[in-house]
Amino acid sequence: MNFETIIGLEVHAQLLTKSKMFCRCSADYASAPPNTRVCPVCLGMPGVLPVINQKAVEYAIMTALALNCTISDYTKFDRKNYPYPDLMKGYQISQYDAPIGHHGWLIIEVNGEKKKVDITRVHLEEDVAKLVHCAPPGGESYSLVDVNRAGVPLMEIVGEPGLRSPEEARQYLIKLRSILQYLGVSTGNMEEGSFRCDANISIRPENSPDSLAKVEVKNMNSFKAVYLAMEYEAKRQRKVVAEGKRLVQETRGWVEEKGETVSQRSKEYAHDYRYFPEPDLPPLVLNREWVEEIGAKLPELPEARRHRFVAEYKLPLYDANLLTSSILTADYFEACMTRPPQSLSPKKHAKPVANWIIGEFSRLLNATNTEINESKVSPVALFDLVQLISEGSISGTSAKLVFEEMFKTGRSPGDIVSERGLSQISDTEEIEKDVIAVIKSNNQAVADYKAGKAPALKFLVGQVMRATKGRANPKVVNELLKQKLEEK
Repeated sequence: MNFETIIGLEVHAQLLTKSKMFCRCSADYASAPPNTRVCPVCLGMPGVLPVINQKAVEYAIMTALALNCTISDYTKFDRKNYPYPDLMKGYQISQYDAPIGHHGWLIIEVNGEKKKVDITRVHLEEDVAKLVHCAPPGGESYSLVDVNRAGVPLMEIVGEPGLRSPEEARQYLIKLRSILQYLGVSTGNMEEGSFRCDANISIRPENSPDSLAKVEVKNMNSFKAVYLAMEYEAKRQRKVVAEGKRLVQETRGWVEEKGETVSQRSKEYAHDYRYFPEPDLPPLVLNREWVEEIGAKLPELPEARRHRFVAEYKLPLYDANLLTSSILTADYFEACMTRPPQSLSPKKHAKPVANWIIGEFSRLLNATNTEINESKVSPVALFDLVQLISEGSISGTSAKLVFEEMFKTGRSPGDIVSERGLSQISDTEEIEKDVIAVIKSNNQAVADYKAGKAPALKFLVGQVMRATKGRANPKVVNELLKQKLEEK
């Protein structure tokens, strides 16, 4: 029997507010010593009163609008009751039946095909404290509680189970994170926990409306982890059914080191959170004028920017898509495009600049785990490097050496070229000496060229480039080689 994979994602994003969701404590908790960003409210002390963070509500409305949601006229907060060591109050303030946004959608693209993914809801809640597990050698293990994170504004975006493959799940998350970063409401950093994903995955027989038992997968802290976990789980569920066993509804955790999911707890029965309206917070009536005002201030989003890059800079759609997937990369590219004087057309340099950002620059950023805005290479310096190549001042081979030095030191390309003597040689007489020497010392390659073997010319060009340490103008080298070989 053939089965179809059904995936729905629940995403939690910490919001970039200065204070916590229901108190004045700083929301910047990551680098603070344990339990120093706390007060009676986020400690859950008796008799305290929470107050709603207006900026968090605004950020949730912005996100809901960007995700094409309907904004509720009336919304409220609820108590979600469950016992867990990181929840001092014994309940979490969340939203249940009246979220801020509902019935939205997002367009993703997989293998050149666009797909609309429905979004159930966008709502606000508070984050919980963080457990630090300790296991001293020879002693009993124990856990410590750091309350700094408790109360940080958390936005949950619940997607419909409309994804049909691990790749669709990955593209959905990439697109969603990109939108949050463009809006400026969240860092979207999965490794740091400010952008978290839980996945519900099941399988069902093709052409059947009924899915088998749903499994929730947790502990995925990267796009790659989500993809691999979904791929593993889809195969595991099919294998269980093929062996005649019964799938059970459960929560499983992704174990990165083993590349597999493991059972954490059974969920045969739905957990009763005993939701009821938060008695210490009034319902929110979202003024239409305020919502429209927020909507009017939405920034240019990834898809619109991608289309603009194609129209304005004449970039291929593929390049524009890669550049705009991250707001940091898109901003860097546009900063490069403000460098040319009026006498130079930005469009002429847009493609070469894009090539460097997508290619060599990205390679070095990934190798050093660095964001582009943290790089020592300024947009001005990158444009100047592209300009040197365009003018024929340096060769492509030399440019890579120059860029690596720029990446390490932040120095200008002009200074590096001058210091290391990497300027391109275009003088015919100077190159001719090396061309003649290469022809004399490579009789077999010359014979192969005479016999009509095209790769022989590339080999000879390479030898000349090596002899000139990559400084010779490749076009001049090609022309001189052909001329001398015809004379021979």
